[in-house]
Amino acid sequence: MSRSVRRPVFALPPWIAHALRAQRGPVPWSAVVRGALAAGPLLFVAVAGGRTSLGVVAALGAMLAGVNDRPGSRRASVRRLGVPALAGAAGLLVGTYAGQHTGAVVLTLLLTVLGLFAGGVSAVGPVASGAGTQLLVAAAIGAGMPVSEPGWARALCYLAGAGWLVALRLVLPSPGGLAGDFRFDGERTAVAAVYDAVAELLRAVGTDAAGSHRAALTAALDHAQDALAGPRLRRYASSAAERRLHAQYAAALPLAEAATALAWAGAPLSARAAEGPRRLAAAGPDNTPTGPLPAPGRRAPALRALDDALLHAADVFDHGHTPHVHTRRRSIRELVRTALGAGGREYGIRVALCYGVGVAVAQALHHARWYGQHQHWYWLPATIVFLVKPDLGPLVSRVLCRAAGTVLGAVVFAAFAVVVPRPAGLVVLVALSGALIPVATRHFAAQTATVTVLVLALVMVGGEPQASLSRIGETLLACAIVLVVGHLPVLGQRGGGVRARLARATDAAHAYLAHVLGAGGDARGDRAARWVLRREAYRALAEARTAIDLAAAELPALARHSAGTGEVAATLERLVDITTACAVQLDDGGRLAPGQRERLGQLLDELVERGALRAAG
Repeated sequence: MSRSVRRPVFALPPWIAHALRAQRGPVPWSAVVRGALAAGPLLFVAVAGGRTSLGVVAALGAMLAGVNDRPGSRRASVRRLGVPALAGAAGLLVGTYAGQHTGAVVLTLLLTVLGLFAGGVSAVGPVASGAGTQLLVAAAIGAGMPVSEPGWARALCYLAGAGWLVALRLVLPSPGGLAGDFRFDGERTAVAAVYDAVAELLRAVGTDAAGSHRAALTAALDHAQDALAGPRLRRYASSAAERRLHAQYAAALPLAEAATALAWAGAPLSARAAEGPRRLAAAGPDNTPTGPLPAPGRRAPALRALDDALLHAADVFDHGHTPHVHTRRRSIRELVRTALGAGGREYGIRVALCYGVGVAVAQALHHARWYGQHQHWYWLPATIVFLVKPDLGPLVSRVLCRAAGTVLGAVVFAAFAVVVPRPAGLVVLVALSGALIPVATRHFAAQTATVTVLVLALVMVGGEPQASLSRIGETLLACAIVLVVGHLPVLGQRGGGVRARLARATDAAHAYLAHVLGAGGDARGDRAARWVLRREAYRALAEARTAIDLAAAELPALARHSAGTGEVAATLERLVDITTACAVQLDDGGRLAPGQRERLGQLLDELVERGALRAAG
């Protein structure tokens, strides 16, 4: 009896597959409530008070802040929402006065230079990327939106709208979070997720899934680190809760280290090994005692490290606190170097060209008699800003999703505009759209459709006619501009953003390795510094891997510029994994095993061959 041969399943090209992919997870009901209470009520108050135009600006500020309202802690949301809002207010101020006091040519040049600056800054990180986006979008709106109020009044209203959402984020409790101090529910959930990720990794040791669970542990640690990194919410009254949260996070670091070392060794573990971290995860959110934890065994250095880490964590959870681990923040010099580096230059030039061409085309159409009245010319450059952002996905994927989402949103709004009363029905539509944004952010097309409905409703509330067809036309033109300009071969070294992140990960991995090997048998005495370096190495690798995956999903003309970077990242991940195993081995008072030394040498030779360690020597 012959075996049936499995035929290969047809695989979609990466740039199409990415456009069809959506994030999954539970509905963020807290963000949904905040979205419903943000732009809609602000607009209602402004309309009732006879200041509709300022209400539209405030609603725009709340809407753009809502796009950045992602799951996490309250303290982290202050920076994640506030910094982009400040940049948006500055852009609105600059755009308003530039639009009032300059001609089309000067305005185009000014906004192009602003695009170069914002693009370079966006390469620094997610918060900076959000700030660059709002800076350019608000600058285009300020230059073209017909509002009678002065620029400073627009900027203040924009900040008021975003600030209202930040206030809702800080004050409103999460569902089920009223039992304790709900202001720390995001932090407690994030720390508990780290212990859960440790348990999952221990369960997966010795299987093919260990690698993905190690990556999930890195993501959980990154999220918890961000959740605890913001400003203190109550400096004095909450000091005990603050110390407890930081101590629980710090206690998870040696657990993560031991679990990573066990995953590298690859010997399967008993179910008892994962039970301890699982109980710690369950005890964290409710601040309940852990009780006795099952011992994982002590037959190997990594198991002994795991057992010691469990005992220490149980003591932290049950009896007290320890000083938290300080994380190193990137200096101003490092941030500037990133913005001016290869990645920042490439992104800045691409944004400047696309944004500048968009402004120039929009101005030409705006002043062309044969085209007719082009009332919303600022839509074209504002749309281009979202299309040119690489952290939203590959270029073609963004274009396809943007076009489809805009058409869908415009059609839906046109249907509502026929039946809803004005302005009350439009205000309700703004509130409903704001509530849907946190769910719609899981897919760029859905987010585009929701934002399109909200923006078109704001336009009609402001007294302008229904503009669905105009919105579709502007978006399709923006898509064409970005597709053409984004693939031009004159933007310098392509793939610079990916290679810059990979170089940062290489430096971090080398610093971690040098510290572990340099500490030798005294590794136990400098664990805090080692954990900081380990966190930096894994975090930099995760950022590089994300950039590599996005670049690989571009069209072949762009994807080829990042060819080979995935193999370098995989080698670096193996290097950091074995460095962690070496650190645990040295902590145990022994020397590196011959297999560890041999494997370290092989990985370093492989990186040198690929050119990844040329700078390190």
